[in-house]
Amino acid sequence: MAGRVGFVGLPVVDLGRDIDWRADPHRNRSWMLNLHALRWMGGLVVAYEKGGDRALLERAAEIAEDWVRKNSRRWAGVSAWAWAEHSVALRAPALVRLSAHVRSNWLSRSLIEHARVLSDPALYRPGHNHGLDQDIALLAIGCRFRRRRWTELAISRMAASAELAIDDQGALHEQAPRYGVYVHKRLGVGLDAIRGCGAVIPPGLEERRRSLETYVSHATQPDGRLVPIGDSPADTRPVGFRNEEATVKIFDSGYVFGRTRWNDRRSAYYSIRFGPGRKLHGHEDHLGVTYHAHGRDILVEAGFHSYEKDAYREWTTSPEAHNVPVVVGGEFRPDTATRLEHSDVRATRQSFRLSDDAYGVVRTRSVLVNHGPDLMVVLDKVPEGAQLRSLWHLAPSLRVISNRDGRLVLADGDWRATMVFLPAGEPELRQGMVSPGYLRKVETTTVLSPPGTRVLTLIVPGADNPEISFRDGGITVGGVSFPAWQLTTA
Repeated sequence: MAGRVGFVGLPVVDLGRDIDWRADPHRNRSWMLNLHALRWMGGLVVAYEKGGDRALLERAAEIAEDWVRKNSRRWAGVSAWAWAEHSVALRAPALVRLSAHVRSNWLSRSLIEHARVLSDPALYRPGHNHGLDQDIALLAIGCRFRRRRWTELAISRMAASAELAIDDQGALHEQAPRYGVYVHKRLGVGLDAIRGCGAVIPPGLEERRRSLETYVSHATQPDGRLVPIGDSPADTRPVGFRNEEATVKIFDSGYVFGRTRWNDRRSAYYSIRFGPGRKLHGHEDHLGVTYHAHGRDILVEAGFHSYEKDAYREWTTSPEAHNVPVVVGGEFRPDTATRLEHSDVRATRQSFRLSDDAYGVVRTRSVLVNHGPDLMVVLDKVPEGAQLRSLWHLAPSLRVISNRDGRLVLADGDWRATMVFLPAGEPELRQGMVSPGYLRKVETTTVLSPPGTRVLTLIVPGADNPEISFRDGGITVGGVSFPAWQLTTA
């Protein structure tokens, strides 16, 4: 009401009554999107509907009319965000909500212009979360004006986009579980809008939305947070997603998710990435592994910081921001696909082998995870003549209290974990950085293994001096044996 707004957790800005729609006080892309989406104006309409205070509605109309008057598509010099396709998609439903109470030619004309933009195939994003928002917006306007052409186009697009975006296993092709949460929510809004308009829901659309629940639930760690793969903030907590009985799930689009058991915060949990090259909200994280055990993060990734086009954002999408094998002296080739060559999934032990040629030579990573006792073994290989180093980002809560003879001891209060490396040279420790949430950074420790043609990393949660022996290529940890074949051929 007073012209003060706060978006995406950034400090509040005083817009005043005579709003400068080109303002960008925080130099932040998400802030600008929110300004032009006008959902904050729509909040005033909702408050009016709940309480009946006419001043709220008048203020909402004042803001919307000011936007329409100052942001004509025909003018040069308006903000690039004014008619950006996602701004249009998010703003249109707010204007439709306003139009239920305000009858004005300026508002009707603007909504018709929004519908023309939304129905333009050159501006549409099929199979993308922006496209879904465009469908919802066009449907809202079509239903308001009873334009059957617009409503039918929106519904048919929504169904076709869902087929493109969500595969038969329920995985979203945007390569970030956070967007599975978003698309699930927005498809729910879309289905309600179809029903509210008296139209027929396309066959299979509700089932396609429900299939996302499997993807999101498997991507959720035992502590309730999404694993921060791709542009997924590490503090995202999905709510209300059902899980299936299987504790390990391989998604053909490029994910392995595994846990000891469901509904147990102490359960161990891991993720592994493979599949097609990077696109949309994905990162260059192939062969990347995360590990969570004993109620703690152990191996994490840089996570998602923001959409700003800066050096840090670029780094967070790079291989070096993830737990991957890096070829020494090799040149990384972006968008390279990675193969899951073999998997062996058993109740208490799983193993996987993956490979690609992202550095011009074949990288092979074998991952073995045991539950009870919990441990993870990773074997990385390149052909003779090449060398690699395994790169690991430790959780910020962990500190290194010992580093000798190829063993790292990690501490979180009184809790301990051990990392063992072969060859047994001393691993290199560097100061690292990860993002625990949007626009947040915290320091952590990054570990680089000694270089080698074959590098083995063993992680034992809950122990500072585990009894480990190696024989005939196999490993015995605390009396539990892992034959060599499980590391090299599984």
